[in-house]
Amino acid sequence: MCGIGGVFSVSQERRVDPQLLVNMAAIQAHRGPDGFGIESIEGLGVGFCHARLSIIDLNESRGRQPFLSEDHQVLMAHNGEFYDFQRIRADLTAQGIRFSSKSDSEILLRLYQQQGLEQTLPMLRGEFAFALFDRREDCLYLVRDRFGVKPQYWAMTPDGLVFGSELKVLFAHPAVERRFTSDGLFHQLMQTMVPGTTAFAGVHQVKPGHVLKVQRTAGRLEVSEWAYWDVNFPRQADRDRSLDEAHHIASVRSALLEAVELRMVADVPVGCYLSGGIDSCSILGLASAVSQSPVKAFTIGFDDARYDESPIAEQMAQATGAQQDVMRLSGQELYGHMEQTLWHTERTIYNTLAVAKFLMSRHVNNVDYKVVMTGEGSDELFGGYPAFRRDMFLHGLDDLADDERASWESLLQDSNALVQGAMLAADQIDDPALDAVVGFTPSCLQPWLACAPLVPDLLADEHRQALDGYSPGQAIADQLDPEQLEGRHALDKAQYVWIKTMLEGQILTWGGDRVDMAHSMEARPAFLDHHLAEAAVQVPPELRIKGKTEKYVLREAMAGLLPEVLYKREKFAFMAPPAHTEPEKWQQMKRLADDYLSDAAIETAGLLSKTGVRALFDRHEDPSTTDAERVQMDAVINHLLGVQMLHRMFVASDLPELARQEADRLGWRTPVPA
Repeated sequence: MCGIGGVFSVSQERRVDPQLLVNMAAIQAHRGPDGFGIESIEGLGVGFCHARLSIIDLNESRGRQPFLSEDHQVLMAHNGEFYDFQRIRADLTAQGIRFSSKSDSEILLRLYQQQGLEQTLPMLRGEFAFALFDRREDCLYLVRDRFGVKPQYWAMTPDGLVFGSELKVLFAHPAVERRFTSDGLFHQLMQTMVPGTTAFAGVHQVKPGHVLKVQRTAGRLEVSEWAYWDVNFPRQADRDRSLDEAHHIASVRSALLEAVELRMVADVPVGCYLSGGIDSCSILGLASAVSQSPVKAFTIGFDDARYDESPIAEQMAQATGAQQDVMRLSGQELYGHMEQTLWHTERTIYNTLAVAKFLMSRHVNNVDYKVVMTGEGSDELFGGYPAFRRDMFLHGLDDLADDERASWESLLQDSNALVQGAMLAADQIDDPALDAVVGFTPSCLQPWLACAPLVPDLLADEHRQALDGYSPGQAIADQLDPEQLEGRHALDKAQYVWIKTMLEGQILTWGGDRVDMAHSMEARPAFLDHHLAEAAVQVPPELRIKGKTEKYVLREAMAGLLPEVLYKREKFAFMAPPAHTEPEKWQQMKRLADDYLSDAAIETAGLLSKTGVRALFDRHEDPSTTDAERVQMDAVINHLLGVQMLHRMFVASDLPELARQEADRLGWRTPVPA
């Protein structure tokens, strides 16, 4: 995993400043501390940069990017991993194609030269974001992996397009505006982002599974995009009912094993994250079976037993012979690292689990590991979250008797009691726009839609007035593909919406890549292998959630690996204790609030309402406020702190100058050493 960036000018005659490219690499050096590179093609107004984390082909000069083809026709920079690259490289070599490195990245350049982008994309397996400039077409392609594991941002300026792996890479360019939009601010405070957007004016994301094409024509840049892949649940009428339970169990087991085996390939040691869930335990079990030596397993333990999964994780580590490394955290540690965490997440967080994962990646780095496999994606594909069971119960089961319905509802409330207001809304929320597109309002969005009415009173007058009549549900619904929802089962719809919103916008950002790469640590989510996903969507809804058991097919596929207590265990929402649950943690949060949410700080930033913020804190401390309401308000307070931190870091600070200083500190200069 690495970091990329670049500039594509409106005019071919406009030279790209080499030192600017160095600065753009330097400000993301945490993504690639093992070396950097810049490259441009003379007289074409295009330049790329790359910060390298060496995992495949550790030879510094041989693996350095950006890659420029021998004929100077194609320029390429890649962030991520391509799996199965040895087979592809061997096949191309047998056809007479010559490689200059042993890196996985180079297969992209050679495949593109041989057969073009559309034929290349289906062959790419893994987590990636890349940029390709084609001189013959005079166009730039920006591509992101199928689920959005790897980030890719872009912005248009008067001089041309700027892109990069992180927002701060774009903000290192002096022509990129740094300003919150009113709707972006709204979505930061309610947690759920609109797919493809950011909180900042003119700054966009390449959507997961999409290609962004930037064509230079007659002194202007024309931007278009298309999807090359999507999560495609079969329509109910098209499902193959002849495939029995045993077939699906075997199919999932085979696909997951292959995904894990491919992700064990590296020129450095590969460890695993291990919680108490069947997802990470399955990954560790398979990795241990594949490996010839014990696998290192990294676990986060909290001092609050209600949120601590480490005892079950320890059982799994013992069962597999893994070398377990448990990092224990107390609640009062987390807010002390919130500012550092948000520098990397570049968006607000509702729970300090992001901080815990930031600290875990630092720990992994400190013990000289660069790569871990993780369990993200399992709940999304196999129906693991409480929200999915609620939607299955409410919209996917038509023939339940009254006593069965009462039993289902009791189960959902009991399992959600610890995080009521975070994983499930305390009360049913129905959004007309989402109802129209999906057929119902997915339960996964309801806790955040429930926060939406709190937001206007928290905003400064300018932003509140700009949002008069704004519908966050409509904005999200407009980005969902109706073709992928039409004719699908309720559970399929619920999972699809989560994948397009919460997975990409939350779990894979502040819960994944951004906090992992903060300390140069590559995470490999085996469940998000697209071949496994294509097997998972074929599993009928009633086998994903069978009776009241979530992830049924996965449990059965992994039954031989899992300790009995884990095999029978219900899904547990892995999160850090909310602030109000621990007096010391609450006081630590208040110390941050005294700085970032003081009247002076609020007035300086011009984003929030002093009156609204005070009223929210007063309501939080009112004895009549329920625990579920406090969980919700804890989340909103974290977002309030977050937007103020982001303003101070990215709007009020001089990011171009900071990037230049970072290049000086690292000793990164142009020209690049040979």
